[in-house]
Amino acid sequence: MGAQQREYRQRSRSVQSTKKITRAMELIAASRVVKARQRVAQTSPYAGAITRAVSAVASNAELEHPLTLQRENPTRAAALIISSDRGLAGAYSANVLKRSEQLREHLHEHGMQTVPFLTGRKAENYFRFRGREFAESWSGFSDAPVFEVAQEIGERLVSEFITGSEEGGVDEVHLVYTRFVNMVTQEVTVTRLLPLEVVEDERPRTEFAHPLYEFEPDPQEVLDALLPRYITSRVWNALLQSAASELAARQRAMKSATDNAEELIKTYTRLANQARQAEITQEISEIVGGASALADAK
Repeated sequence: MGAQQREYRQRSRSVQSTKKITRAMELIAASRVVKARQRVAQTSPYAGAITRAVSAVASNAELEHPLTLQRENPTRAAALIISSDRGLAGAYSANVLKRSEQLREHLHEHGMQTVPFLTGRKAENYFRFRGREFAESWSGFSDAPVFEVAQEIGERLVSEFITGSEEGGVDEVHLVYTRFVNMVTQEVTVTRLLPLEVVEDERPRTEFAHPLYEFEPDPQEVLDALLPRYITSRVWNALLQSAASELAARQRAMKSATDNAEELIKTYTRLANQARQAEITQEISEIVGGASALADAK
């Protein structure tokens, strides 16, 4: 076997080993994304219901709650950036970080300093590589988040907001995450969590559908009880949506890598066969040339 043929064979074997790895990662992501989608489907109705309930209390009760008040001249805004722990998921984390940079520039134009809160090692590495500070980070669960972490993040964000910028806290809280639409489409989304933005019910209202609300014991206590749960549920739902998006992106990326590996194997096999044919042709030419030389010598 000639050197060129040997090189193509070695490259083909190396690509075959890579193909086995990418295929295995594709199958793992495909099996886990099913459970991730189920968790999103199970929690989304609750997140929507508590959002409507909080909006109903805030819009139907004339009261001033610290979590719903728009502060004058805000100077600091927290941004919870949800990325992945690992790579090999296409542009999933890059898109989130790019959108967070756009949010930072937008807040800067309005005279606000951004205070980053990070989830996922990709975001941590991004900030550390650039020597930029962040308030706190959580990692190790990006593709399988747990509720206790969402609760911890929610409590920290609410605490920072209640403290306020004058005492080292923040005046606004924003959320940057990837919303899972389907296996093909995932959208990077920016949402302002605090101060609370009242979301109007998009369902059509008939003349009998205008609700009359009675709050017991009173709207203040209802808001006190609902708002922390609202923040935690939004963070929890965002973590689950991001996990499903990450797994879907990884499945697509590994499928593409496996297909490319198959094309490379075909290319190296063809080149190795061509090199083998060239070696055979050369050997035959040398034999014929040698026989001719022997015949001429006689």
